Parts: sequence; C-alpha cells; structure tokens
Amino acid sequence: MSGNEYPAEYTTPSSSSSFQQKSQQQSSSSLHLHQQHHHHHHHQQAIERESVFPPLEYRLAQMGHCMEDIVICVDADAQIEADMKVAGANGRALSRLDAVKQAIFLFVHAKLAIQSLHKFAFAGMGEDFFWLQPNFTSNMDIINSSIRNLSSRGSFFRCDLSSLFHTAASLAKRSQAQGRILRVVLIYSRSSTIPTYPSKWPQTHKSFTFDALYLHDKPTNENCPQQVYDALVEALERVSVYEGYIYENGSHYTRILFRQMSCLLAHPQQRCSQDDFVPKDLSKKNTFSDSNSGPVTLDDSGNAPKVIP
Repeated sequence: MSGNEYPAEYTTPSSSSSFQQKSQQQSSSSLHLHQQHHHHHHHQQAIERESVFPPLEYRLAQMGHCMEDIVICVDADAQIEADMKVAGANGRALSRLDAVKQAIFLFVHAKLAIQSLHKFAFAGMGEDFFWLQPNFTSNMDIINSSIRNLSSRGSFFRCDLSSLFHTAASLAKRSQAQGRILRVVLIYSRSSTIPTYPSKWPQTHKSFTFDALYLHDKPTNENCPQQVYDALVEALERVSVYEGYIYENGSHYTRILFRQMSCLLAHPQQRCSQDDFVPKDLSKKNTFSDSNSGPVTLDDSGNAPKVIP
C-alpha cells in the first residue's frame, strides 16, 4: 500500500469533512422541517382556540331624535313672483312661487317617506306673520291644498319676524309636551326689505329650530340683499335651539333651490354644522377680490356664503 493510499473502510479527510457537512445539512433541514411542522401545528391550535370565542361586534350608538312639527312660512311679497331661470311645461318662465311650491312638495313628500309621523303647518309673511293652515297635519290632501293656495298679496315695505318667533316659541312648548320638536322654515324673497326681529331673545327662550331660504336679486344701488341676508343670519343665531341652516339663491336657478331645500331634510337633532354639510371641492377655489373690485365670487356648493355675490 503506497503512502497516499488508505484502507477501503477509511475515507480521506476531505471526504470525511464533506460527509459531515452533508449530514449536518440533512440534520438542519430535518430540524427546520420539524420546526415548521411544529409552528404550523401550534398555529392551527391557536386558530382552533380562537374560533371558540364569538366574533366581536361593533355597534354605533343611536342618535336620539324626536318627531318634528314643521311650520313652513312663505313670503307673500310680490317679489315672490319674479322669474326663475327655467321654462315651464308650456314654455313660459317659471316664477319663484311656482318653484317654491315644487320645492315644498319635494320636501314634504321626502320627509314623510323618511318618517310618516312628522307633521306640517303653513303660514305666510307680509308685514307680519299670518296663518294659512295652523293645524299640524301629515294628511297629504290638506298639505297639497295648503301648498297650492300659497300666493303673493302685494308689496310690503316692512317685515317683522317677532310675531313668527313668539308664535313658534309658544307652539314649541306644546310640541315638547308631546315628545316632539318644532321647526320653522322661512322662505324669503325680498331684496330691499331688511327683516326685523326681537332685539332681546334670552337663551332660555330658545325652544325651536329656525331655517331660512333666501331668494334674491343681484345686488344693485337700489337694493340691499347683503344686509337682508346678514339680518336673517343674526335672527337664526339668536333664536335657534339646534343647528339652523340658511341658504341663499341669487342665481334664479331652480335646481339650486331644489338642492338647498333637500338639505333641509336633515333632522335638527342629527345635524353637523352647515359649514361641514357639503364636502369642499378642492379643485374649485373661491375667487377673492380686493376691496375695490366688488364682492367675493363663490361657487354654488350649497353652503351659505358670507358675502352675497
């Protein structure tokens, strides 16, 4: 046997090292598979243990709300007969009053579809508030007749909301005694007559919600829609117990009136602030002008602007 030969039962050192490495790899692989199997087994056991417990349930707390008694008060001034920018079925222009009647029909039908226990009464506004249908009802025959009978009654150069608010405060007590709440929706159409209201209205007298829709002409040297709007905002903030909404429409487009009336479907006890009602479209930025170039130009997103365009 030469010096570099080994018996058959022996291996060279390099062969022995290679054999040991393979054995270690096989052992390591076997251990890894065993660990994987062990981990999978424990994971399966964990799933089986978890399945014993019932799934968690998340429930959103309900927002309490009462049925509404809603007084819809429509301006009886001649300006309610101004034209809107849409053609009627017979081709003639649609008046503000006709558009308002359609918007009220939309509002009442939708409100009753949501909850049939809401009730409505109807009133007009000349120099003072007056009743058209004083009894709250959900009877559609009575409601339809009341809406159809809305009309203008001449030109008025004064508008005092005091009688409307005092009547509403009295009615609100009766509604509360029945587990209901009262809301007043005023639809106003005068561009030159600034409404007045009680100079003092204690916090304890806040017992109803006040909403307003203001249809007006474009500002000129002969009218003052901005001052009218500001007065309505101040009146709302003074008397409304819940979040009141106010919308203005100087474009004469009926679609805007219908959309704004639809926004008033929101229940007073479930409302967010008006500024948060319609998500802001970041692609449409308001164009602000300096003090010498006139009022701010705003889009018709639905929220009430601070400045009448």
